[in-house]
Amino acid sequence: MAKAKRLLTQKPRDKNKLYSLHAPEAECIAKGKTRQPYEFGVKVSIATTHKEGLVVGMRSMPGNPYDGHTLYETLEQVAILTEQQPKEVFVDLGYRGAEVQAGTKVYHHKLKRDITVRLRRDIRRRSAIEPAIGHMKNDGRLRRNWLKGLDGDAFNALLCGCGHNLRLILRKLGLFFAVIVAWLASLRLISASYTAPAR
Repeated sequence: MAKAKRLLTQKPRDKNKLYSLHAPEAECIAKGKTRQPYEFGVKVSIATTHKEGLVVGMRSMPGNPYDGHTLYETLEQVAILTEQQPKEVFVDLGYRGAEVQAGTKVYHHKLKRDITVRLRRDIRRRSAIEPAIGHMKNDGRLRRNWLKGLDGDAFNALLCGCGHNLRLILRKLGLFFAVIVAWLASLRLISASYTAPAR
């Protein structure tokens, strides 16, 4: 009852507003996009490998923190899960000036000094994570969380990352088996042409 009263009496400029009775941890996240300026929920930080796009870190960040403040925790999770400290991290401008572990370099597209051709190509490739996030939101059910509480948010994010990796692995296996079937079919045609009776 107190939550419902708080929801009805809050003003537009109030701090720590309550947006949902059944999910009080939900925050209003300003996206800055014309089509969808605001989203309601909990921020999720995603770390993927640079070439393959496999998710190596996925963590919910309650309280709507600034993006740059989440990078240290995300890289810490990546180091725990992969048992390797990332040497290069490619981020968008929201992570400028973020503190990271020693030995890790952070790159974004506004950097100009000491940027080689390979680094420039890798910085451009950072945008490949955007479609992966879209697939996780729509196909992986990241957009709507049915699990309750902060633990439910963390489990939902983790399960969505696992599902994304499984989809990538199954797609690669499908391509691999298609190549094998095509190769076997070509061998059968070749052997059939050798065994065809002469006329």
